[in-house]
Amino acid sequence: MTLAFTALLSLGPIVSKGSPVTIWCQGPLQADGYLLYKERSYQPWHIRTLQASSKKIRFPIKSMSSNDVGRYQCAYSSSRQWSEQSDTLLLVMKGVDSAPSLSAQPGPVVNTGGNASLLCSSVYTSGPFHLLKEGGAEMPQQKKSEWRSKEKRWQAVFPVGPVSSSHGGTYRCYGSSSSKSNVWSQPSGPLHLKVTGVYREPSLSAQPGPLLLPGDSLTLQCHSEPGFDRFALTKDEGPTPPQHLQGQHSPSFPLGPVNLTHGGRYRCYSGHNLSHVWSAPSAPLDILIAGKYRKPSLSAQPSPSVPWGVNMTLQCQSEVRADTFHLHREGSLDPPQQIRLQDTAAPSQANFTISPVTWGHNGTYRCYSSLSSSPFQLSQPSDPLELLVSGEEPLPVPVSHGQFRTLSPQDL
Repeated sequence: MTLAFTALLSLGPIVSKGSPVTIWCQGPLQADGYLLYKERSYQPWHIRTLQASSKKIRFPIKSMSSNDVGRYQCAYSSSRQWSEQSDTLLLVMKGVDSAPSLSAQPGPVVNTGGNASLLCSSVYTSGPFHLLKEGGAEMPQQKKSEWRSKEKRWQAVFPVGPVSSSHGGTYRCYGSSSSKSNVWSQPSGPLHLKVTGVYREPSLSAQPGPLLLPGDSLTLQCHSEPGFDRFALTKDEGPTPPQHLQGQHSPSFPLGPVNLTHGGRYRCYSGHNLSHVWSAPSAPLDILIAGKYRKPSLSAQPSPSVPWGVNMTLQCQSEVRADTFHLHREGSLDPPQQIRLQDTAAPSQANFTISPVTWGHNGTYRCYSSLSSSPFQLSQPSDPLELLVSGEEPLPVPVSHGQFRTLSPQDL
């Protein structure tokens, strides 16, 4: 006799040692009795007779112990015939040994389509390790442990990938003994696996700009499409990807007053509240902090006052060792122009060519020097140089039918 049948567990499949737990068996209305079977047992573990006007029955365990763990199945009777056994229910006990540790390689932030490995390790348990995703419907993954002599720990590796949005979430792992694989340790600390690249990337801007002096106030703003209410800011630490995404509801990230340590390459992400999936990263934004080295000098060739349309050069010279020079116009939100030199010997010089000069080049300029070993920490700013463009923009004159040419300064 085969009819629909379910087995439910009131407190979930992973129960703390000593806690009460109840197994519920549910069948059709015509059921008049139930049997509860435990694996490796030839006789029913419990027999219950159904109460009137009820189609489910409870099998209580007053205090969870290692003798209660294992796989359970139910069967019901109707008209003196027994049904097939239900699906298997795994009952696991946790909290016997100390918690293992759980980490992610290369990190807990993974781009869509990428791969990661979750590493569960312990010095206390040598049996299988179990990986569980909170809120997931899947059964825990199980892996045999291996002894890592260098770390002096038992360890199991759980590959994840190619990663999709469904992999985002909170994971914990447990250790167990080889003789009792259903008796688990305390849970590891939570590992929040975050998946990026699910949504379109936002943009990142700096106020008042990307070049600052120590003590200045700085706010980074993450601009996304409407509908996003979670934002995260990361700072690159060498060649490694961001290790954590700490979200906040505001798209503004105040970082001032700044010091030299605030220099770096930043990116932002957008997402939705209580979700582990994020957008692709914004384009990188370099924040430069000046004031580390002695100031260079800035000069204009042939002169800081030039007519419209000519070519000119701004020369930045450093008396101390430097391999990179930066030219910035005050008030501009654009990043400074940059020239990298091969020779780092002092004195050194970089030539910034402006060709041709237009009214848009009017303004006050300063230059900075730096070393590639600390690219976001610049020298003190040079003395200001004011560039003045004179004259009027030449008007096009006809050359032949339908053709024009622009008068050069020599023609005027």
